[in-house]
Amino acid sequence: MKTFIVGISGVTNGGKTTLAKNLQKHLPNCSVISQDDFFKPESEIETDKNGFLQYDVLEALNMEKMMSAISCWMESARRSVVSTDRESAEEIPILIIEGFLLFNYNTRVYEPPDSPGYFDGHVWPMYLKHRQEMQDITWEVVYLDGTKSEEDLFLQVYEDLIQELAKQKLTWQSHAEGLQVTA
Repeated sequence: MKTFIVGISGVTNGGKTTLAKNLQKHLPNCSVISQDDFFKPESEIETDKNGFLQYDVLEALNMEKMMSAISCWMESARRSVVSTDRESAEEIPILIIEGFLLFNYNTRVYEPPDSPGYFDGHVWPMYLKHRQEMQDITWEVVYLDGTKSEEDLFLQVYEDLIQELAKQKLTWQSHAEGLQVTA
C-alpha cells in the first residue's frame, strides 16, 4: 500500500494547524498528527536564565511518542486499504504532520504577546538553529511566504499536493504495468 506523508512546519502561532486542518477537509483519506499534542508536562520543561519555559526545543517534546503515533498511522493505513494496480489518488492514505519549527520572524503577530525578550532571546535563536538543520538535510522542502493570506497558502499547498499525488499515481501505475506477467 502506498502512502503519502506531508510535513508542515513554521513559526509558533503561524497557521500550521489551520493549514493542516483545511487540507484535511479537502483531501480524501487524510489524517493529521500535530506536534503540539506531544509536549511533555510543564514540570519536565526546562527554564532558561530569564525564567522562560523552553517549549521551542525538541527536548520539550516526547518525540518517541510522536514517532510511535506516526508508525501506528502507517501500519493502520497499510491494513485499511487493499492495494490494487489501479489505485486512485482518493485511495492513497495521506498523513500531514505539522510542527513548530520556525520560519517567519518579521511578519509574526502573536496574541497575547510574549513576555518582553522571549521572542528575541529564545524563539528566534531556536528558529535559526532549526532552520539551519533543515537546510542541512537533503529532503525537498518548500518554503511558504507567511505574508500571504491563509486562503492563498492553502491553495498553493493543496495544488502542489494534488500535482504530486497525480505524479505518484503515474509512477506507481507504470511500475505496476512493468511488473505484469502473462501466462
